[in-house]
This record gives sequence, structure tokens and C-alpha cells, in this order.
Amino acid sequence: MSPLERLRIEKAASDCGFEMTPLECEGGLELRSAHFPEAVVVRSVGDLVFEVASPAGLALNAVDSHLPVNAQGYEELYELLRMAASRGRTLPNRVADAFRQATADMPRTTEVDRVVVARVGQTMFRAALFDYWQGRCCVTGLEVPELLRASHIKPWASCGQDNERLDVFNGLLLAPHLDAMFDAGWMTVALDGAVEISPALSAQARQTLGVALPLKVHRIRAEHAPYLAFHNHHVYRRGL
Repeated sequence: MSPLERLRIEKAASDCGFEMTPLECEGGLELRSAHFPEAVVVRSVGDLVFEVASPAGLALNAVDSHLPVNAQGYEELYELLRMAASRGRTLPNRVADAFRQATADMPRTTEVDRVVVARVGQTMFRAALFDYWQGRCCVTGLEVPELLRASHIKPWASCGQDNERLDVFNGLLLAPHLDAMFDAGWMTVALDGAVEISPALSAQARQTLGVALPLKVHRIRAEHAPYLAFHNHHVYRRGL
């Protein structure tokens, strides 16, 4: 690894959420963050080609989570590092743990108290979804923060504990019309990420809403499955 490559990798690490000083690691650099324990190792393996190795929990390789992936150029390297950092910050229970710590001393005696505590959780959940979905609607790619909605897959009221309510895999970041449709059961998402529109919605309504064409969520993981199964069976409008 040349000094220039090292400098650029260090810059990419800092920009993408690995703010700690990288460590030398078997011909590469180990990238670390104070916000999560997982580390990513980046090695230069060719002309502007980088091998990115991560623990299985970060799952950068969609085929085999234990294998590294290659980034062709710095743009792809940035994308992989941003994805790794966002997953590190939002792995199951991490948002819930942060919520419990932030609200440990807050009163819960009255209904107003409980609403205030719930709003803290909802704000943290929204931030986690923005992190995981990289600030874009997971279906349309819309990148206007003010228009995006943090949509629970398994509704907040149906969750039995904070680990479910604040699990980043129990949420989708959606454009307003898709959030309304999803929340009311007019659409759902299959386990492969395919968006399914209720047969109860007319063809004209689908056309007006812009959901007549096939749509898909591309970053669905196994951790989403139990929440999607709940939505499919208990929220989605299957009948005509």
C-alpha cells in the first residue's frame, strides 16, 4: 500500500464513520469506531481496487457474509464503508440500549411523562432508519429528509418490548404516500424485498399513486423477516 493510498483510505474511513486512528493489519488498515465494536479491514489489491473485510454481523457480502468484497475505486469504497458503519451503529438492541440509557432518569408517572419518553424513542428510531437506509426512501430513492417517514413494519403498539420497537430491522424509510399505504395495509413487502400492492386497490388508484410498476426494497436482510411476516399476516389487506 502506497502512502497516497493509505492517506486516501484513512480519509474515507474518517468521512464514513470510522473516526478512530486506523491500525496496521496484515498489509491493510483496520478501521475502528468508538460507537460500535466491529472493525473493518481494507487492503489495496490492485489499481484502485480495494478488498474490504468485515465481521459477519456487518454482512457486506450478500452471498457469504464471511467473505470480503472488492470495491472498484473510491466511490464504491465510500459506499461500502458507509454501509458498514451504519450497520455497526444500528445492529439489533443497540438503539434500544441507547434509548434505555438516555431515558433511565426520566419520570414515567403520568401519561404526559410516558409520551415524552416515547417521543425520545421515536426520534432515535427515525435517526437509526436514516442511518441504515442512507437518508433515502428504501423504495423510490427520494432524498428529501423533510418528506421521509420512519415507518414501523410491526406497529409500535403491537411490539411487546423496546428491543422490537427500536430495532432498525423493524422499520422502513418511506416517501409519504408509501408510508401511508404501508401503515394502512394497502401495500406490504415480501421477504425478497418485492413490494406487493393490495388487490383491494384499483388499477386507477395504483396509476395515480405511481405504484403500478414493479417496485422493490433492495436492502432487505434476514433480520427483517419476522417483522415483515407479521405485517403480511396482520396488517396487509389481502382481500378484494
